[in-house]
Amino acid sequence: MATHKQAVPPPTVFFGEEAFQPIDHTEVRWLGSGGMFVNTRGTCIMMDPMLKDFDIPLLIDMPIAPENIPHLDAVLITHCDNDHYSVPSLHAMEHVSKAFHGPHYVAELMQAEGFPANGHDIGDTFEVGPAKITLTPADHAWQNEKAKYNYRVFRLEDYCGFWIETPDGIIWAPGDSRLMKEHLEMPQPDAILFDFSDNEWHIGLEGAIQMANTYPEAHLILCHWGTVDAPDLNVFNADPQSLYDRVVNPERIHAYAPGQPFSLKKS
Repeated sequence: MATHKQAVPPPTVFFGEEAFQPIDHTEVRWLGSGGMFVNTRGTCIMMDPMLKDFDIPLLIDMPIAPENIPHLDAVLITHCDNDHYSVPSLHAMEHVSKAFHGPHYVAELMQAEGFPANGHDIGDTFEVGPAKITLTPADHAWQNEKAKYNYRVFRLEDYCGFWIETPDGIIWAPGDSRLMKEHLEMPQPDAILFDFSDNEWHIGLEGAIQMANTYPEAHLILCHWGTVDAPDLNVFNADPQSLYDRVVNPERIHAYAPGQPFSLKKS
């Protein structure tokens, strides 16, 4: 482990086939970085699984190797950055996933890799088992500021979040994004995969606190922190301690270990 001041999550909670079995509720597991695994009544979904071969050294062990995933009903990808759209991870799990979904541009990239991907507009809704999933807007077109990406103009609709309505409650993963007014006008979710990176192309700490206090009942499952050994990169180096005295109902902040289950149960 690194000895610098970078925040480090608790030791990884590894999981295997048992996490994919039918259950009578919904479980959410942070996968590290911006990734998430959802099992809702036996329907299994992964979002942005970056589980192998990242190009920066990691601080954590990944909670499951992609080769060990027994089955997935869908993989959701929010955008094309390689800590979210991990081509090595997807190739390792492509034979066990029934479907791949993302914004149209990301779907085109996945199709070029041979994945049978479905592209969607922002606001589109589709169903995976009992889950109703809607693409929410995101603002993360940082590539337009970099000369190496001038082969195309990156558009807002190339990035998204996912609003996942399950039988046991609503899970919202806003994705990598600057804070948008639309982010403060959603219905009350039950849980947010909560990015609090203090970075100009992410929600930023102040924006994260504003979002958290706009939805004071939502559980906050912290993500995009403590994954990568990069203390000089604020995008990977959020500190959970920055939240507790500024968020309403701070007991809903969950600085979980990668792979640790969070349960949603129908009230």
